[in-house]
Amino acid sequence: MKAIAFYVGFLHLIQCTAYAPLAGITARSVKTQQNVDLSNFLSTPNSSDGSKTMLIMGTYAADFNAIEYAQRLRYYLPELKKKGVSKVGLILNCEEESAKALADLVDLPCDVSYDDSVTLMVDPLGEAGRKFGVGQGWRPEDKEISPYIKLFAMLWGLGAWATLPAVIGGYIGNPFTAQPWIEDAMAVGQKKGRWPDMALVLNEESGCVTTNKFTELPVVGSWPRRPLELATLRLQNMMDISIKNWKELAPNENALKAGVLTQLGGCVVYDSEKKEAVFEWKDPGICAVANFEDILEKI
Repeated sequence: MKAIAFYVGFLHLIQCTAYAPLAGITARSVKTQQNVDLSNFLSTPNSSDGSKTMLIMGTYAADFNAIEYAQRLRYYLPELKKKGVSKVGLILNCEEESAKALADLVDLPCDVSYDDSVTLMVDPLGEAGRKFGVGQGWRPEDKEISPYIKLFAMLWGLGAWATLPAVIGGYIGNPFTAQPWIEDAMAVGQKKGRWPDMALVLNEESGCVTTNKFTELPVVGSWPRRPLELATLRLQNMMDISIKNWKELAPNENALKAGVLTQLGGCVVYDSEKKEAVFEWKDPGICAVANFEDILEKI
């Protein structure tokens, strides 16, 4: 009886320390091809490096939100580590080859490339994101409407209210809050030959940015985030990542039926010492992903 009581108590302890919204939900590791229990992933950090774990619920690999999450993550990994985030997972709603292709396109250090900083996982039908509670776009229950029509409606804010503000914000800039990841992502794109390719001047030997031409704009060039800067990156992403590589990155028929074309993303940072999520975010629209400057401030 004591053994049974101990076992029950042990199970209760596990349940209390795990992240409940993802209890019993798995995603597949791209590297090992094994299922990863996401609740356990979040609640078991690499303790020697910090007590926090980040998990990003990405979208399908050709989607603006997935691309921007990967680009932001690439830039902010060192800062996240300084804040005690010892383990990071990125889930994409696609098959393994699509996930690896996106990681390569944005030069994301992950466990299937040149670094173990990010655990790359796939959830082709988007079950983990839905369990987490991400937005599912416009009329997700209506199976008669084409998912592409639903996606078009979302571009105008239906089922994704923050889409237009996020897109417009990329054009008008922000005089208060810096977003340094934008320049880094554009530099990666230019090195890989993506267009537009005239915004930055790169050192031919090191590849480092020597001049950001947006800083030369009159008056607004001194803003932390200059007008048109993010819009230019998004044009680069659309033309030379999403459209150019659509066949390689697009969701398959089963994924379309599951609704991943219109499913949004989100992220969570869990602190195993506090036994609670210290940051949670669910994308309210297309291009409206988590602000990593806010994440660093809150964790």
